[in-house]
Amino acid sequence: SLNLIRVFFFFQISHLNAQPTEAETAVWNQVSAVLEEAHGILAELQSYNGAGQEIREAIQNPNDLQLQEKAWNAVCPLVAKLKRFYEFSLRLENALRSLLEALTSPPYAPIQHLEREQALAKQFAEILHFTLSFDELKMTNPAIQNDFSYYRRTISRNRLNNQQLEAENEVNNEMANRMSLFYAEATPMLKTLSNATTKFVSEMKGCIKVLKEQPSNSVEGLLNALRYTTRHLNDDSTSKQIRALLQ
Repeated sequence: SLNLIRVFFFFQISHLNAQPTEAETAVWNQVSAVLEEAHGILAELQSYNGAGQEIREAIQNPNDLQLQEKAWNAVCPLVAKLKRFYEFSLRLENALRSLLEALTSPPYAPIQHLEREQALAKQFAEILHFTLSFDELKMTNPAIQNDFSYYRRTISRNRLNNQQLEAENEVNNEMANRMSLFYAEATPMLKTLSNATTKFVSEMKGCIKVLKEQPSNSVEGLLNALRYTTRHLNDDSTSKQIRALLQ
């Protein structure tokens, strides 16, 4: 369960040295700034009550303009909050990428990085802990999807009537589409981090492939450097695709 995983992460985090070394400091500072925001994001999500009552009253009384306005005024600040959550997921994605680059760079294997750079390893665990906490709160709060769906329906209806709502300046159509895809996921933060990790691995493979496609006399030295200085190229834990590219 999520709770068991969370206990495991807390146990692991408590045994790591939180003080960054000089080599870790730049990445640690970048990730730390993002993690400081994470506590506020979770607190906001935990207190998210939604506008269910106002929306129900507006739907049941479609000709009552006062109720329509009341529902709209209740939903708009909530959608602004959902936008902040989504934008935070993008910053978290960038932080994860920085950690992945730091914790997978040669000549050390990932396990060696975790042992040598414990402050970064702890931040990696904290990102995973935040991700599980965020997604658990999101999964148990249907108001998020309901509020955003009502917001989008209202925007669409007013567009048909050639009415421009002020809130559209806050969340334009492109942003609304991206937010819709994000919140449609059962575990949106985990999906974001999973996609970021997949992209990171694909780009690593892509870099090697580009080198392989160049004239051999111009890049053979670089390829040999990868072949003969990467200690764990032939380890079982190394991707088969990467091993094949360097054969």
